[in-house]
Amino acid sequence: MMKRRVLLGSTLCAATIGSSRAQPTAPMPQNVVIQAPPEPLVWPVVAKLQPGIRSFAGHTDTVPDIVGRIGTPPSLVIFTEGNHLMVLLSDDIVGAFPSWAKSQPQYADLDLDNMVVVTVPQPVVVQMIRTGGIALGNLTLDVSRKSGLYPDIVMAGPDPLRELRKFGAIEPEARFFSRNRGPALLVRKGNPLGIHDLTDIPRTGARIALPDAAEAGARARYRATIDGLIGKSAADAVFAAEVPTFPGRIGIVHRDLPEMVARGYADVAFTQYHLISYWTRIFPKHFELVPVSSAERFFVKIALGRVVDPLRLRALRAFDEFFFGRARDVYPRYDFARMNDDEYGATLRLD
Repeated sequence: MMKRRVLLGSTLCAATIGSSRAQPTAPMPQNVVIQAPPEPLVWPVVAKLQPGIRSFAGHTDTVPDIVGRIGTPPSLVIFTEGNHLMVLLSDDIVGAFPSWAKSQPQYADLDLDNMVVVTVPQPVVVQMIRTGGIALGNLTLDVSRKSGLYPDIVMAGPDPLRELRKFGAIEPEARFFSRNRGPALLVRKGNPLGIHDLTDIPRTGARIALPDAAEAGARARYRATIDGLIGKSAADAVFAAEVPTFPGRIGIVHRDLPEMVARGYADVAFTQYHLISYWTRIFPKHFELVPVSSAERFFVKIALGRVVDPLRLRALRAFDEFFFGRARDVYPRYDFARMNDDEYGATLRLD
């Protein structure tokens, strides 16, 4: 697929150059090099693929936000924001859960062969459950108890969980399990503009990528964070350098931020430290992380909520026990903050 796009891109470039030659133009200097636009980022596949099954791997042919098999009964369904997917979907959590369950007499008989995890922005998590569906191009997935694609667990921040509680989808209490390290800056490899702080963005004429109204909660939080870090006047200058969108998008969410930097639509992006750390690990030739001084005080916590009358109660109970037995130690390995005794597992009341 990638080779085909390169071939098509080369053919289109050749056609464009050929067309331009038919027009009366000034001679092109011999030392000018025509550069093709950078390739889009190709996100790694996090699911364990079965031998012989064809996989659409690339940019537009990838569905990165739903992990698991649709069409066969799920063993457990988790709906969550994508902020912590690098931990949740790792061999330390989802990868280790089935073998742990087999070692526990009370859960040894559970079939955990098809765990389905949906990792979309939090407003979309709420909307999927409320409206009963989500469309992926021409395909609409039925999100309902009848279809089986319905969560047993929802992981999110306090506000989305409270929204779900208002229409009775989840239980009245959730429990916190992670706290991030606040935001940082994402720049191109080598940091060509020399951006070392938020105030360097307007000074250098850099263009910044930020989440837009598609993630309204994140947008407001980032605005308050930047105001708190450098003051309102300097924050106004940073937001004045924002790139509002880029081709092919109707809204900017977290995964779009590295795409914008990689393809030259923006010079820097501002988002959570652990996300940027993850992107620098999976795309080491593209990016660097620039810490922001005092940013850790602008942290965000995530909680686990249990769905009312879950379809897979024993699997939910098993995962809850397994998860809270290890998440406190696992999340810091992925550049989250370590929670103290009062924070970890603390109750979040939703009513």
